[in-house]
Amino acid sequence: MSDTKAPLLSEDILAFGEEDNVQPEKLLHPYVTFFHLCFRVTSIVAYIMCGWFSSSFITSFVVVVILLSMDFWTVKNITGRLMVGLRWWNYVDEDGNSHWVYESKQNRTNERETKIFWIALVLTPFIWTVFFIVALFGFEIKWLLLVVIALILSTANLYGYVKCKIGQKESIASATGNFFRKQVLQNAASMVITQTSTSTAAPSMQGNVI
Repeated sequence: MSDTKAPLLSEDILAFGEEDNVQPEKLLHPYVTFFHLCFRVTSIVAYIMCGWFSSSFITSFVVVVILLSMDFWTVKNITGRLMVGLRWWNYVDEDGNSHWVYESKQNRTNERETKIFWIALVLTPFIWTVFFIVALFGFEIKWLLLVVIALILSTANLYGYVKCKIGQKESIASATGNFFRKQVLQNAASMVITQTSTSTAAPSMQGNVI
């Protein structure tokens, strides 16, 4: 099994100069953005309120799993490609080897859509993790299975798109470490600049005092 990172298909890429016509404050794909949020929000709401509308666990289980599957398929195959220019998929070659492909493209992202995409993608596994803890300590074994399915599906999409974003050559742990190191260096540099400017301004203020 191998990983591959490649650009998306050429028809998904904006023509030269076309990106200048994109308005960052306006959603490029409002319907796609709606469905990016719709299925995952609906699945969470259905999980919370399923006991109020149906006493059958099987019915509630099937409804939530269908919503989770629709969300997984939509995010993996549609919203990721259109909203942030990323796509991941798998194929098996003639020798029976499995290959994971992580694709990305440029000049096709909208700032608002990008924020909505990543916030929803990161927040959803966190919410299902909370549900997992509640079900685990509440000894709700039957609901625990449903939450595990939700965690697997939401985390798979999160991992796949993070892999597309940072590339297969850099692990998620190293990317996170590099990010925090960069933030620490930036904060240290800003503190040094602030202290230098303050110490420089202090003698000049004393010289102006009569």
